[in-house]
Amino acid sequence: MLNNMPICYGIENIACVLQFNLQADPQPKESVTPSTQSTTRIPPPPPPAPKKVSTKFGDVFAFSGPAPETINGRLAMLGFVSAVGVEVASGKDLFSQLATVGVPLFVGSAVVLSFASLIPMFKGVSTESKSQAIMSSRAEMWNGRFAMLGLIALAFTEYLKGGPLIS
Repeated sequence: MLNNMPICYGIENIACVLQFNLQADPQPKESVTPSTQSTTRIPPPPPPAPKKVSTKFGDVFAFSGPAPETINGRLAMLGFVSAVGVEVASGKDLFSQLATVGVPLFVGSAVVLSFASLIPMFKGVSTESKSQAIMSSRAEMWNGRFAMLGLIALAFTEYLKGGPLIS
C-alpha cells in the first residue's frame, strides 16, 4: 500500500478502490458501482414519526396535560383585553365590571372557549402540530401566562388604588 491506498491491478481496480473507500468512510454519501461507473446518492433517513397525543380524559386534563394551561391562558388573554377595553370605554374598574354583567359574560365565554379548545385535543390534534413561525404554541403559552399575571396585577392595583387604573 502506498499512501494508505491498496495496490490493485486490472479490472478489479474499481472494486478494490470502492472497497477501500467503504472501509475508510463507514457512511459514504456517494457510491460508485463497478458495472456502470455512475454516481448514486443514498437517500436521507426518513423524518421521525410524529409524537402520538393521548386523547384520554385523564391525560388531557392532567396537571401537565395540554388542557389546563392552554384553556386558562386563552381565558386570561380574553379577560385581560376585555377588562382593559371596558375600563377604557366606560371608566369602570375590574370589580365593578364583575359586579354588573361581567360574571355571566365570563361564564359564557369560558364555556365556549373551553369547548372550542377541547374538541381538537380530544381528536388528538396538538397545539404544536398547528404552530407556525410567528403564531407558535410556545408564544401562545407565554402570552397566556403574561395575561394571567396582568389580570392579577390589574385587580391588585385597582384594589390598592380604590378605583380604575385608567381614569
